[in-house]
Amino acid sequence: MLWSRLRAYLLIDPLIILATLVFGLLSLLSSAFDKSGHTQHAIARLWARILLAVSGAHARVEGLEKLPPGASCVLVANHESYMDIPAVLALIPLQIRFFAKNGLFRIPLLGGHLKRAGHLPVVRGNPRASLKSLSEGARLMRERGVSVLLFPEGGRSPGQLREFKEGAAYLAIKAGAPAVPIGIVGTRAVLPMASFHVRPHAVTVRIGDPISTDGLKLDARAELSHTLRNKVAELIARED
Repeated sequence: MLWSRLRAYLLIDPLIILATLVFGLLSLLSSAFDKSGHTQHAIARLWARILLAVSGAHARVEGLEKLPPGASCVLVANHESYMDIPAVLALIPLQIRFFAKNGLFRIPLLGGHLKRAGHLPVVRGNPRASLKSLSEGARLMRERGVSVLLFPEGGRSPGQLREFKEGAAYLAIKAGAPAVPIGIVGTRAVLPMASFHVRPHAVTVRIGDPISTDGLKLDARAELSHTLRNKVAELIARED
């Protein structure tokens, strides 16, 4: 255990920080030339693969064949760890955008970079602003043909799957896009909450069957959210 902690604190953590700084700078620079966000996404995928490799995470994906070819999707996943986003970025070959904390968009340079890359702010505590942000996400999906990743638990979960907030279901219905349940397993073991002790572990990203939103009205979002939570729960509970 002591050797594992020393390895994490003295080798793995510094490498992760360095990779994040280097690729973050590259992404920031590229955002000045590429307004589509595609270059930034390619850089983010490379960063994600390096993070998984440095962490010793043996990552694999199941169910790629279930993704609708050429369609924008709302990816709905459980949230175990800060390693969830690298796992999804590295393993799912879609143009993925995500919602970030609103405060990040107020930071000079970083905020502009996030906007140019096509990411969107999460506005908590303000339902009206939150709906406006989700509607903007739906417009972005339709116009740019990108997919959006959401963690509807509202934050990382230390244990059992939490109830889902309705934002992901709202976005999928508003965009007229399929909602795809994603089960992420093993990232908590790689990087637990409230810890910098990164450890090697197997990581699996499981893709469930897409749920069509054709013909659904916004008042169906609670039922859709409940269905998505059940599907994600099945994916993370399934044994290899």
